[in-house]
Amino acid sequence: MHIGLTYDLITDYLRLGYSEEDTAEFDTEDTIASITNALHNLGFKTERIGNSHNLLTCLVKGKRWDMVFNICEGLYGMGRECLVPALLDQYQIPYTFSDPLVLCITLNKGMAKRVVRDLGIPTPDFLVVEAENDLTGLHLGFPLFVKPVAEGSGKGIDERSIVTNGRDLQAVCSALLKRFRQPVLVEEYLPGSEFTVGIVGTGRDSRVIGVLEIMYTKCAQSEVYSYLHKKHYQRFIEHRLVTDKALVKKCADLSLKVWNGIGGRDAGRVDLRLDKNGEPCFIEVNPLAGLNPDSDLPMLARFNGITYQSLLKMIMDSALKRTANLPSQLRKLNN
Repeated sequence: MHIGLTYDLITDYLRLGYSEEDTAEFDTEDTIASITNALHNLGFKTERIGNSHNLLTCLVKGKRWDMVFNICEGLYGMGRECLVPALLDQYQIPYTFSDPLVLCITLNKGMAKRVVRDLGIPTPDFLVVEAENDLTGLHLGFPLFVKPVAEGSGKGIDERSIVTNGRDLQAVCSALLKRFRQPVLVEEYLPGSEFTVGIVGTGRDSRVIGVLEIMYTKCAQSEVYSYLHKKHYQRFIEHRLVTDKALVKKCADLSLKVWNGIGGRDAGRVDLRLDKNGEPCFIEVNPLAGLNPDSDLPMLARFNGITYQSLLKMIMDSALKRTANLPSQLRKLNN
């Protein structure tokens, strides 16, 4: 089977003048090599495509693949993560991971929280701030947590993200609105432990492969999972596999409800935090989880005895199963 690989490589964008923070969500050569090697070992033939610009050029020239392994994050706009899947849908080429609708909803953390709240899943009360005057008459209780509504890898998050008064809230929101040119999510801060839950599969086949607690070393500047802490996680972050069966079950049940309710496919992560009563609440969902061997999802797998290659096999098995019934007449269009 011929598998195309779509991805955003950090070095490609650094050469174009983008900053390290601009490219924080993109991938390293090591990540692409790890994915390629694992797929080769599983018996797949691979071809590197690269970013959305390269994909579009290939498609126009008539290139086709049996499936695309997609980890493209994109660069601009609220639809940046869904661009590659949307193009592949148009050309009726199967691909791994979630579809454009899921990727658009989950990138916008405010929209994801609205969907999750409608599913009856607990999540901190929140406000999406599009302009500074949106804070007038704020009904949320301090402390609050403030971050860009559509960024990942901790971008826009630091020790100032936890605010305890109106003046600081106004200042942080104003700075983020100007810096990222997108709305800001303001949500009530939960005081409990923070977890990330790894999921593989689609629909009824989805299952949790582990729950990790995010902990901070003595070197950490604050207990905030910030851009700096994520970038230098070896120094600032400790990951502990949760073994408390009751807590694991609560986190797993809630995460699967989120994953299936929002329509996640193949693999991803759900981030949770405990409220003042020790109950897990939804924070966000990542349907394009990092696949560097040291990223959270592969780490979760490894802590539970699942090798990197086995994790990639689970992802491919899920994608192949859900696309097995693609009408043959559609496949002919790609030949």
